[in-house]
Amino acid sequence: MYSTLISVDQLKSLQASGAPLMIFDCSFDLMNPAAGEEQYRKAHIPGAVYANLDTDLSDKGVIDPDGKHHPHPDAASGGRHPLPSREKFAMWLSSVGFSNEMQAVVYDRNGANYCGRLWWMLKWAGHEAVAVLDGGLQAWEAAGAELSGREEPSHFQSNFALGRELRSLATTKDVLRRLGKGGQTVVDARSNPRFKGEVEPFDPVAGHIPGALNRPSTQNIDPDGKFKPADQLKAEFEQLLAGRDPATVVHHCGSGVSALPNLIAMEVAGLGPTALYAGSWSEWCSDPKRPVEKG
Repeated sequence: MYSTLISVDQLKSLQASGAPLMIFDCSFDLMNPAAGEEQYRKAHIPGAVYANLDTDLSDKGVIDPDGKHHPHPDAASGGRHPLPSREKFAMWLSSVGFSNEMQAVVYDRNGANYCGRLWWMLKWAGHEAVAVLDGGLQAWEAAGAELSGREEPSHFQSNFALGRELRSLATTKDVLRRLGKGGQTVVDARSNPRFKGEVEPFDPVAGHIPGALNRPSTQNIDPDGKFKPADQLKAEFEQLLAGRDPATVVHHCGSGVSALPNLIAMEVAGLGPTALYAGSWSEWCSDPKRPVEKG
């Protein structure tokens, strides 16, 4: 079973073994939401299923008469990419034919920025056998492995059964209740200028959660597109935490997506598992009563 990262060679061996396997392409572009699926249609790992961040890995919610977007009442988080309920997610997994005995392998073209979301959601649904393809589609292509531009045949409906939550979801209430009390270390994965509140391209308020530490998610990835070695990640996170207990870490970003490379990196480093605040900054800053820090 692979539960954090899987290499191109390991994936090829897994495919050759005939073991139950499903590969997911999670490529996406926040600025052009249609781009990821277009890229998938042009070139993907043969047999891969496309997982759309907006429609499959987020709760689409409802639009009110004024055109405002609201998450469904049963959504597991707020924010720009509300987490669907575990039950709704299990229905989607069943609809694409994913079943409990399968090994899941997730990848994107974006430095694990989007496939990490599906990796975490599967763990949250009780499925341990999920791994990120280290280096993404670029590593697969660089190894000379086959790519397909064909439409994949539909899978038969399965009946994915939810298990106990294997990763922790922190809510806004949780984060607010523990703020400034110790026992919680908030790690913000957004770029440093966004963290400091100097720029804010997506949300109505700039700044960060008071007391948060900043580690941009891109810092986990080497120039070759793969995660840095485990010992290097461990040293970097220990320097960031400066004596704080890794078990107290709650990860967030803008909308609960790009925080995941930090969370995965801590597990690769042997410092996990840690919690995810999926609502993230976009949910936090939606209420002016919540404290905001700049600089």
